[in-house]
Amino acid sequence: MSPPAAASPRLDRRKLRELVERTVAETGADLEDLVEQKAGSRRLLRVAVDREGGVTSDDLSEVSHALSVALDASDVMGEAPYVLEVTSPGVDRPLTLPRHWRRNVGRLVKVTLVQGGELTGRVTAADEDGTDLLIDGAAEPRRLAYADVAKAKVQVEFNRAGAEDELAGLEDSEDAESTGVDGDAADQDGVDWDGAEPGAESGGGAGTDES
Repeated sequence: MSPPAAASPRLDRRKLRELVERTVAETGADLEDLVEQKAGSRRLLRVAVDREGGVTSDDLSEVSHALSVALDASDVMGEAPYVLEVTSPGVDRPLTLPRHWRRNVGRLVKVTLVQGGELTGRVTAADEDGTDLLIDGAAEPRRLAYADVAKAKVQVEFNRAGAEDELAGLEDSEDAESTGVDGDAADQDGVDWDGAEPGAESGGGAGTDES
């Protein structure tokens, strides 16, 4: 009787996040979202990245290539094939870190306060402790500490210069959602670390490259 086959390596989510964070940082970008979940017989890995000044399609391609190389050289994904998607966070992503506020200076945001109530104002400045919001009709910006913010999101302005480009970018992100998962929809037993949005695709997994 032949001995039982050795168990295949299992996905290590802690090591996966460490590898992704390190690899993204090496490209000069910031990891914003990371989602890993089953998609039929494969694993779907969605990574959202950003950087000062925003990311371009070339930036996303660079990150995607770096991640593909790093993942294929590692055993963190186990032996199951996977599909990798790399995208930028949408304009409507929540503002949860100081760098999110800094990168949205000049934009209109809607803030839900910890103590209750909402504010809508334009970000005029932001640092590590809080932001300055110019509320419509006010003469001077209001200082708002991040500790007082329950949640905040950028508001899309249809009459603001560049708004059409932002909307086009959101549509492109939706149109670029991966279809390379053997036609299977991702199931619900995956782990969503930050709520990444689907977007531009780069394939790979278990030593194969589907890009």
